[in-house]
Amino acid sequence: MLHNLSWHITLGTWQLLMIDSVEITRSVEQLSDTATITLPGSVFNKALEIESKIKRGDTVKIMLGYNEVLVKEFEGFIEAIETNDGSISIKCEDAIYNLRKPVGNIEFTNPDVADVLAYVLKQAGDFALVCDYQFKYDKFTCINTTAYKVVKQIQEETKANIYMKGDVLHVHPQYKEIFGEAAYSFQQNIESSELEYRNAEDRKTEVVVEGKSKDGKVIRETAGEKGGDTITIKMDGVSDPASLKSMAGEQLKTKSYTGYSGSFTGWLVPWCDAGYKVSITDRDYEIKDGTYYVLEVVTTFSKSGGVREVKIGMKL
Repeated sequence: MLHNLSWHITLGTWQLLMIDSVEITRSVEQLSDTATITLPGSVFNKALEIESKIKRGDTVKIMLGYNEVLVKEFEGFIEAIETNDGSISIKCEDAIYNLRKPVGNIEFTNPDVADVLAYVLKQAGDFALVCDYQFKYDKFTCINTTAYKVVKQIQEETKANIYMKGDVLHVHPQYKEIFGEAAYSFQQNIESSELEYRNAEDRKTEVVVEGKSKDGKVIRETAGEKGGDTITIKMDGVSDPASLKSMAGEQLKTKSYTGYSGSFTGWLVPWCDAGYKVSITDRDYEIKDGTYYVLEVVTTFSKSGGVREVKIGMKL
C-alpha cells in the first residue's frame, strides 16, 4: 500500500519546508501548464516573509510522490505572488513564460501560422519552432503586443496543440502526439467518476466553421451530419477553404464517437499527463472498455492526500 506522502519543492535557490497545498494543471487545451503553491500566511503567529526571498521569474521545480519515491510534476517559473485571506499563493507557469517579451509591430499578408510564429520567436529571443500544423490567415497583425499574446491568440483560434519544451515551441494538430500511456480500472484505481457513456448515434454532431474574406463574403465549411448538435466556429480574417475544412474535421473527431466523455479522479500513481492515452476498464461492463486521449490532468496535493482529475477527449 502507498501511504506516506512525499514532496520536494524549490523556488529559486530556496527549498520549501512547509506547504498548505499544490495544484498543477497540465492541458493540451491551454497554452501553458500551470501550478499554484499555497503557503500559510504565518507560522507560530509570525507572518511568513517570502517576498524578500523569491521574485517573479525565479525557477520552480515540484516533485511529488509516496514514500520518498518522487516524480517531477512541474518545472517552470514564478509568474506572480499573491496574498489572499491569510495565505500566500505562488502562481507558476511553464517555459512559455519566456515568451512574455515585446515584439515589433508588423502586418502579415496571407501568412501561415508558421510564418507568424517564426517571427515572434525570433523577436523574443533564441527560440526554435517545430510546426506541422497547416492554417492560413488572410492577414495577421502584431501591434503593441508580446510573443506570448500572439502565440496564445493562435492557439485559441486554431485549436492547435501548442506547447514549449525548453527553447523549442511545438505546434501540432490535436491528438497527433501521444506522450505516454496509463491504465485505469473502476475496480482498482478510479476513486470517483464523472464519466458518461454514449453511443455515436446519440452524439450526432455537425461542425460549421465560418470564415470571412476581405470583401466580407462568408466562406463556410462543414463536417458531420445534421439532426443533432450543431457547433459553429467563426473565424474573421480567414478565408482559406482548406484551413476551414481542416478545422471542421478536427473538431468533429472530438465529438462523434461511441464511448466515455467527462473526467475521473485517481491517485498520484499511475503517473498520467495531458497527451497520454489511457485505457479505462470495468469488469462489470467490459463492453464499455476503451482507450482515450487525455486532454487535461489537474493534480492536487495537500496533507489530505494526492489525487489526479483526468479529463478525457475522444476515443482512440
